[in-house]
Formats: sequence, C-alpha cells, structure tokens
Amino acid sequence: MSAPKALTVLGIETSCDETAAAIVRGHPDLGEPAAILSNVIAQQIEEHAPFGGVVPELAARAHISHLDAVIARALADAGLALKDLDAIAATAGPGLIGGVIVGLMTAKGLALGAGKQLIPVNHLEGHALTARLIGPCPFPYLLLLVSGGHSAFVVVEGVGRCRILGETIDDAVGESFDKTAKLLGLGFPGGPAVEELARSGNPRAYAFPRPLLDRDGFDLSLAGLKTAVRYAAGDVLLLTDEARANICASFQEAVAAILETRASAALEHFAAQVAPENGLRFVVAGGVASNSLLRARLQAVCNRKGANFIAPPAKLCTDNGAMIAWAGLERLARGAIPPDALSFAPRARWPLDEAA
Repeated sequence: MSAPKALTVLGIETSCDETAAAIVRGHPDLGEPAAILSNVIAQQIEEHAPFGGVVPELAARAHISHLDAVIARALADAGLALKDLDAIAATAGPGLIGGVIVGLMTAKGLALGAGKQLIPVNHLEGHALTARLIGPCPFPYLLLLVSGGHSAFVVVEGVGRCRILGETIDDAVGESFDKTAKLLGLGFPGGPAVEELARSGNPRAYAFPRPLLDRDGFDLSLAGLKTAVRYAAGDVLLLTDEARANICASFQEAVAAILETRASAALEHFAAQVAPENGLRFVVAGGVASNSLLRARLQAVCNRKGANFIAPPAKLCTDNGAMIAWAGLERLARGAIPPDALSFAPRARWPLDEAA
C-alpha cells in the first residue's frame, strides 16, 4: 500500500484581531509533523490599544485593508501560486462576525477563481487540532482550550468529534487576563503584560478566590476572581508599582491553581472513562497556552498523572493561519467537507461540541 500523498492547503484566519494566512503541507497519516511553508500574521495592536481591547468594527476594517497582502505574502514565502494548492481553508466561525465575513468571503472568491476546494473551518477546531500539526498525537486526547473567548476541557475523539467535559460558566481565562490588565492600566494586549509584571510580584500577597473548586465537575468560573481583583485594586491611581505586581502575581497564581485542580480531575476522568489505548495525552491550546507559569503547572499535573503533556510553540497558540490550514487539511484528507461549502454562511457562534 502506497504512502498517502502530502496535501498543500492555504489557511486564512480573521476571527478576531489577527489577519493571518499560512500554507501547510502534509498528511495526518504520514506520522510526522507537517511542513509550515509560510505563516504570515498582521497584528492590529496599534489600532486597538487606545481602547484597551478589540473594537469589532475596527478589526473588520483592518482585515479588509491587510488580507490581500497577507495572502500574497504567504504564497510568496512558500514559493507557490494558487494553482499549486489542493484546497483553501478559512475560519467560518466562531468570532467577530465582521472579521469572519471578510476572511470567508475572500476564501470563497479565491477558491472559485482558482477552481480549488473551499473548506470552512471552525476556529476552535483549529486550536484543538494544532497538536497534530506539530507532531504525532493520535485520537483520543484531552484538550484544555484556553483563549480570550473560550475556556473548556474537551475530549477530542476525531476530526469533527469533540465532547465537552466542562467549560467556563461566565468569563474565559484570556478575557480575565485582559480585563485585569485593563483595570491596572497595563495596556493591550493584556495577557502578556500581566504575565510580565507578575514575575516581580508576590503570588501570596492577595488571597484571591478559587471559584467552583468546592464543587464536583470540570466547569470553570472566573467572574468572582475578576471582581476580587477589582476590589483589591481600589483606586488604581494610588497603586504602587509593587502593589500592581503583587496583584498580577496573585491573580495569575489563582488562575493556575484553578486550572491545575480541574486538569487533575479531568485527567483522572479521562483515564478511567475513555481509557485511550495509545496512552494519556493532555493538550493545551489557545492564546493563554503561551503563559509560561500555566504551562509549568499543567506539565506538573501530567507528570503526576503519567500523561504526555503537549503544548504548541507560543507562535501557534495565538490565532494563526497555520492551524486553520491544518484543520482544513485534516478534513480534506478524510473527505469531511460539507457538499455546499461555497454557500456556507459565516457564524458568530459555532460550538465545538454541537451536541452539548
């Protein structure tokens, strides 16, 4: 039996404030990491910084301005033309609907013009499958998805088959980092700013709450923690640099403790209920997965539970075109593409587990 043929896919990502395009070549049955031939990202930090967060209309306009050039750069960096591609994948949701429309409609035009297959991709599935982009990671595996808008423990059973074990009942982890940064006047993007300042702070300076840890299950809650940070900050203008650092360190420690406790319980459940034949694998993905303290604490959980810890490099944790290209490539290899792909409508909401 001959080896599967490597596929080449262009991925377009515009769900939030990164305008991204990448070209990936590989096949999920080759048993080796895919080749990322190009990975271009145009950030919008300057556009949104004055507002302390992403403004949807500004993001959509920036995507319109940057996307053509980003795609052209991705093709040039890879040394390819549209005719060399097997398919074009694009985020079709969930996300800020204006941005999603820009990316998906651009992909439709390119696919029609070049006579290529269009693959609508769920942005969350892009994160969920990134572990398989960087190396062998057989199904099933346990995923902790932590991003600006989503936080969930997910059993990834296959392409298009994800089962939610637990998720945030209010704020996402990334949103909590961003709101803490905004409250303390640390600028945008907030997550890296909080992590950086926390390095010089005392993680035990404030006894911030760990919501829901007195209850069974795998759900998360960050709203109460965020409120506690607000009370601790008081009059922000009167805070010393030391106090800001201590708040950041204590907040980050609370988040780490919450995720560590829930991850430990979720791994125990996964091992007992799913009992994967290929061994325990715990994957963390999403923008917050680039946080070094959270990685270290989750790695420690996996060491205790005998699980293989997999975390993509930081550049593949935040939104990028490579993860969308790979998710599209996985679907292309399995024939898991909707027959009406060219009429697929952009979605502001698109659950990873549609049966949940």
